[in-house]
Amino acid sequence: MAIEVKMPFLGESIQGGVLGKWLKAKGDPVEPGDALGEIETEKITSEIYAEAPGSFIPLVEPGTQVEVGQVVARIEEGPEAARAVSQPGAPSHPPHPPALEPRPAPAEGPGPTEAEREEKEPRPIPSETSRPIRSANSANRGRVLREEEWERLGAAEGETAVRQEAATARPERRKPMSAIRLKIAERLLSAHQNTAHLTTFNEADLTAVKELRERYGERFEKRHGVRLGFMGFFVRAVVEALRKVPQAGAQIDGSDLVYPDRYDIGVAVSTDRGLIVPVLRDAEKKGFAEVERAIRDFAERARSGKLMLPELEGGCFTITNGGVFGSLLSTPILNPPQSAILGMHAIQDRPVAMRGRIEIRPMMYLALTYDHRVIDGREAVSFLVQVKAFLENPGILLLDL
Repeated sequence: MAIEVKMPFLGESIQGGVLGKWLKAKGDPVEPGDALGEIETEKITSEIYAEAPGSFIPLVEPGTQVEVGQVVARIEEGPEAARAVSQPGAPSHPPHPPALEPRPAPAEGPGPTEAEREEKEPRPIPSETSRPIRSANSANRGRVLREEEWERLGAAEGETAVRQEAATARPERRKPMSAIRLKIAERLLSAHQNTAHLTTFNEADLTAVKELRERYGERFEKRHGVRLGFMGFFVRAVVEALRKVPQAGAQIDGSDLVYPDRYDIGVAVSTDRGLIVPVLRDAEKKGFAEVERAIRDFAERARSGKLMLPELEGGCFTITNGGVFGSLLSTPILNPPQSAILGMHAIQDRPVAMRGRIEIRPMMYLALTYDHRVIDGREAVSFLVQVKAFLENPGILLLDL
C-alpha cells in the first residue's frame, strides 16, 4: 500500500513553492513525524513530514516548482516497499547500436583520367562581377581556391576563432533564484513602482543610550537573560513617535486610510535566503527585556527556517538596521502595504557642535522612507524628530513622560 506525500497547505497567501531538498534518500525507512524534505515558499521554508511508516520514494526532483496539494513523494508500506525500492531503473549502459551492413567494394578497373574528371566537374565561367576566391591565409596567398577548399579553410579558421573566444571567456556560475528571493525581488520592484516614495534624513546622538548600556548592561543581562541592545530603544522610540504622528502607521485600503489601534512593529532580519521581516505584536505593551528577547528569538528561528507564516504577516511599521553591516547611509524601500520604514545605520564618532564647542559624539544617521500619498513631508520630518528626541533622551521612555 502506498501513502501519498503532498505539498502541504501553509496559508491563504501561499499557492505553491519550490522543493528545496530531500532530507531522506530513496528507500530510507521513515516513521510518522519524520521530516522528509524542505519546501521554500515566498515567505518561509517549511518541512514535509511523514504520516505513516514505510519506505520513502521521492517523485519530484529538488528545485522543482510544486503547487499546494501536489503529490511529491510516496511512502510504501509492507512488501510493496521492497519491490518499489528494488525496481530496476534505466539501464546503466545504452544498448549496442545495430551493426552496419558492409558497403560493397568498388568495382575494379582503371579510374577516370584528369581530363575526364574536368569534363564531369566543369569550372564556372567568370563574369565581369565574379572574381576568383583567394585565401587570406599567407600560406595560400595568391592561389585560386576551389569552393570546397575555401569552405574547409573557413571552417578551420572559424574553429580557431571559437577556441580563442573560449580561452578568453570569463568563468561564471548560474544558480536558480529561490522562491523567497524571487518574492523579495517582486515586492521591492512593486513597492518602487507603485508608491510615491520619498526619504527624509536626520541624525541622532546616541551618547545617552550608550551610557545606559555601559552602566546597566551587565545587570540587565543577569536579571533578564538577554543583552540590552540598541533595538529595544529604537522599537520604543518608534512606538512613541507613532503615537504622536499616527499618519506614519496608516495604510491605504482602497479609498480609505486605515489607522492601527495597536502597534505591531516589523523588525528586518537578514538570512542566507534573503531579508525576512517578523512582526513584534503589541510592541507598545512590551518592556525592553521582552523586546530584546523576542528579537533574538526571531533572528535565531529566521536563520534556521523555523518561523511560522503568521509571524511574518501584518505590521504597521518596519525597522531595518543596515548599520550592523557597516552601512553609513541608505534609503530603505517600503514594505507594502505599510507606508513608512525606518533605516538605522552605523554608529560613528563624529565632531559635532555642542553648546558652542566641538565635541566627539557617537552619531547615527536615520532615514525614513515614506509613501507621500499617505504622509506629508511635515509629518515625516516630525516623526523623525520625535524618534531622535526619544533616543537622545531615553529617560522620557523609561519614565513614560
